[in-house]
Amino acid sequence: MDERQLRILRELGELGSVTAVAEALLVTPSAISQQLRLLQRSIPVPLTERQGRRLVLTDAGQTLAGSAIEVESALERARRSVGEFLDRPDGEVSVAAFHSAAAAFFPLLLRALAGPGAPVPRLADEDVPQEDFPRLTREYDLVLAHRLEHAPPWPDTVTATTLLREPLDVAMPAGHPLAAKRRVTPRDVADEPWITVHDGFPVMATIEAISAAAGKRLHLAHRINEFAVVAEAVAAGGGLALMPRWTMRPHPALVLRPLGGVRARRHIDALHRPERTARTAIRTVLKELHEAARTIQAG
Repeated sequence: MDERQLRILRELGELGSVTAVAEALLVTPSAISQQLRLLQRSIPVPLTERQGRRLVLTDAGQTLAGSAIEVESALERARRSVGEFLDRPDGEVSVAAFHSAAAAFFPLLLRALAGPGAPVPRLADEDVPQEDFPRLTREYDLVLAHRLEHAPPWPDTVTATTLLREPLDVAMPAGHPLAAKRRVTPRDVADEPWITVHDGFPVMATIEAISAAAGKRLHLAHRINEFAVVAEAVAAGGGLALMPRWTMRPHPALVLRPLGGVRARRHIDALHRPERTARTAIRTVLKELHEAARTIQAG
């Protein structure tokens, strides 16, 4: 049995005919009769009987119809509860981000949501290969993910909103000979040692593009994912590295130079399952992430 069948039984008890129930529920009499037959199959005793031209409820049918009122009342309370949950402006919202995005976005988000009645953020860092970001939307309401500009789009199972299209610059010590250039090319940097991410992470594809453009294999001296650690390694003379232009704090011992000849830019996207934005609190957090992105880009 289901809610619709119980409602039909209740209406039949009040209206006394299949035709009247059909008119009240805006369906055909045959549809009403079919649902009554399906309901009867699940109950071991008769629910209706004929009294002249009327179809009336038996004692068992009246008992079940009475239960239908309780079921409809409970379902209505459940719908109201869900509606209140969706409309609450101050509900908890879980947000995950890879490390450099977390460092840039999380402080701005916490400050923006510090007032009374605002959503309550639950923040987490997640540093995963690019293909694993969509899976994180099972665990978190919003996931800040990155992919290179020419990479395939995110799967249709998630909704993606781009927050930033961030250039990747070449980081080098301030005293490095290449620091005198306003822009560097793949040939300029091809003979230098490099500090880069582990395989499977988005920046690695740009390293491969630099190698292809220069026509030679780059020397990958160190594999470090965390940009803050990379910055210290570059400052210590460990090699050059690709660094995001806006989401990393400036390092006093480093300079960043734009890279010509290859497409060196990443998208920072907010991923979520489509149904999540039915909640007011999640829509509010997503709006604040866009505000944070504008602040980050403005410097």
